[in-house]
Amino acid sequence: MKQIKKILIANRGEIALRILRCCRELGIRTVAIYSTADREQKHVALADEAVCIGPPQAGRSYLNMAAIISAAEVTQADAIHPGYGFLSENADFAESVEKSGFIFIGPKPETIRLMGSKTNAKAEMIAAGVPCVPGSDGVLPDDDDACIEVAKQVGYPVLIKAASGGGGRGMHVVRTEDELIAKIHMARTEAQAAFHDGSVFMEKYLETPRHVEFQVLADGQGNAVHLGERDCSMQRRNQKVVEESPAPGVDDEQRQRIGALCVEACKRIGYRGAGTFEFLYENGQFYFIEMNTRIQVEHPVTEMVTQIDLIAQMIRIADGEPLTLEQSQIQFRGHAIECRINAEHSRTFIPSPGEIKKYHAPGGPGVRLDSHCYAGYKVPPHYDSMIGKLIAWGPNRRSAVARMRQALAEMVIEGINTNIPLQRRIMADEVFVDGVHHIHYLESLLGQWAQESE
Repeated sequence: MKQIKKILIANRGEIALRILRCCRELGIRTVAIYSTADREQKHVALADEAVCIGPPQAGRSYLNMAAIISAAEVTQADAIHPGYGFLSENADFAESVEKSGFIFIGPKPETIRLMGSKTNAKAEMIAAGVPCVPGSDGVLPDDDDACIEVAKQVGYPVLIKAASGGGGRGMHVVRTEDELIAKIHMARTEAQAAFHDGSVFMEKYLETPRHVEFQVLADGQGNAVHLGERDCSMQRRNQKVVEESPAPGVDDEQRQRIGALCVEACKRIGYRGAGTFEFLYENGQFYFIEMNTRIQVEHPVTEMVTQIDLIAQMIRIADGEPLTLEQSQIQFRGHAIECRINAEHSRTFIPSPGEIKKYHAPGGPGVRLDSHCYAGYKVPPHYDSMIGKLIAWGPNRRSAVARMRQALAEMVIEGINTNIPLQRRIMADEVFVDGVHHIHYLESLLGQWAQESE
């Protein structure tokens, strides 16, 4: 390491602990930041230094740029790692970090801005030869007749999406011309409220696609590699529930072809750090939807099949080191599956904050648990409900599923509701076990299960 001797971790929960452990391994000192609700977080106790940056509300703590940068100044940190969520894809934050004299562990602010706009990102990908979903040429105009014309060219059903942001907000499926204009206006209103940007665009709506994404690493110095793909098709309301690598049904030829296009796109935009190209995959065809300019929640499945530490790579790249990995060196070994463990009711999905009375982590060959929880830990009500990620690796997909079933059977969290029963049901589902599910499959399954329990 050249410049980075101390990193401020601008996040909380399992990802903050994951970054801290990596820093320890690299001999880098750590600064934890925390809200008053997170005083008892595991990484706060383990960090070399810890700074309270505000009250529980994220807007006054983990999203408070000035407070985070002040904490970095007070502790004389060299760099800031944003993790995922919160400010991780906020170009203004990345810019403020760099202007304040710190290293931002992630892409350059202008790259975050470019890829944060779905319409600009799509234009870049088309130019780079990456296959995209047919749709409007940029943001939809205010002229209703022009929008109707675009929809006719794309062909129904179409999907209206917010140009800024994600998570399913500002997203509407339109099946007929009669409902088009009303849904465009609805999407604009939602997008304005959620992202302070009311612009929307249109794409062809694929009926039963899968969600397949490619992990990349690039050093901003002309070197880039891909680390294969992940399938994240088990989703509820556009939120991922189960992720795996490699994706069932994607062969080596497809992996190499799409992976190579992602690598070229990284070089084209001067990408720096870890990133993910997200695609819809249907009938053997890939369609680019967006790029995430940060580490992903599901990065461990890629780490398990490649044996490459993505957080360590991010830190080295941020420190100015050229990427030493070459594509030919990256070997894909076995299969890994990740189940997100959420503090929520397994059927109603109502969040379940509160004290964990009993906690038992599973073990055994190929099992990894990324979690900040412990017996006596109080899950706060202020943040995302994810409290951990259970990952199982096996020499093939069936063994990975079998190990995940065993790990879920061993895992004990009492005192709060969790989605462990849901994850157990998914792992026993024949369609999932056969790897032929798609992004709408879990929603239909939940509907069936709800009827069974009535």
